[in-house]
Amino acid sequence: MIELKNITKTYYKGTSAQINALDGVDLTVNDGELLGIIGASGSGKSTLLNIIGCLDTPDSGTYLLNGEDVRAFSQKRLAAVRNRETGFVLQDFGLMLDRTIYRNISYPLIFNSKIKSSEIKALTAKALEAVGLSARVNSKCSELSGGQKQRVAIARAIVNSPSVILADEPTGALDTKTSAEIMDLFKALNKQRRTVIIVTHDPKVAEQCERVIEISDGKIVSA
Repeated sequence: MIELKNITKTYYKGTSAQINALDGVDLTVNDGELLGIIGASGSGKSTLLNIIGCLDTPDSGTYLLNGEDVRAFSQKRLAAVRNRETGFVLQDFGLMLDRTIYRNISYPLIFNSKIKSSEIKALTAKALEAVGLSARVNSKCSELSGGQKQRVAIARAIVNSPSVILADEPTGALDTKTSAEIMDLFKALNKQRRTVIIVTHDPKVAEQCERVIEISDGKIVSA
């Protein structure tokens, strides 16, 4: 379970401008939940997602992950959370375009000390099958459509079997039909008891989630 209490995050632009990206956020996310976080650009939703995924740290407040205070985690433990316990999916896919699908998906496994090298091929194949791209394993990512690239990004996110999937505007660069296909994939992953958190500015995407919260000016304004 994810529990945030009075989380704040401030950025400074130049010498005087202050941006309150998060301003006293309280949020609980239950295991196996499909949560949508909606808000306009600059509302703080991506900052919130980065803190949940341990890519960023709050200035104040408490973040409990499965009952443990994240502030007490060592750098090694934080790295393990990012690699094994959470999977990230980005709007711009974040792929190595000059490398094959196989190389992109298998890459996170290299940094997982619990995975033997002999297991990498099978785990990569399993992730590819889950997103329907088994036949394209040796294709370079530069040859793929936007929807296919996002499927590769999702496969990479789930290859370590994380309990939480964090998606930042995962349909923002896709057409309507492809967006619907990607959302169906997230819902299928959620049915496997994975927690899925989707940040979006699109109400049509958010309404497909079990629960939706709205964030504005760094505050949760509806939940």
